[in-house]
Amino acid sequence: MKRNVDGAAELTWMKSSYSAGDGGQCVEVAAADTAVHIRDSKQSGGPTLRAGAVQWTTFVRMAARG
Repeated sequence: MKRNVDGAAELTWMKSSYSAGDGGQCVEVAAADTAVHIRDSKQSGGPTLRAGAVQWTTFVRMAARG
């Protein structure tokens, strides 16, 4: 993981491959050591949500079930 000048980890943001790319509602995620960061893809400089790795895994499993 890259570090910025302050020593904090730089996040690598990714958008879902299921995103249509038409400017609709989409989120981006970035994995860190112990958490996943989530943000609105239309507001990359806006607020982010941080979820622990266990909580994120639980969310993804629930979402995959429909």
